[in-house]
Amino acid sequence: MSLQEAMVYVLVTESRGLSVPQITYLINRERLHIRKDGEPISEQQVWACYFRNRHTFVWEGGIIHLVM
Repeated sequence: MSLQEAMVYVLVTESRGLSVPQITYLINRERLHIRKDGEPISEQQVWACYFRNRHTFVWEGGIIHLVM
């Protein structure tokens, strides 16, 4: 699954907004998105995905939420 899909999945599964470290941890723990080199994703990658997909995610008070 793509990183964007993985972020949506964890936000829907948790039924709440999450911080970047929380999103990163859950995606890596569940192995929802695997980098091409096999390494776990970084918080910087989650940030980049958020910024590229502002039509899907919103930032409020240190927490990323899905746009409803």
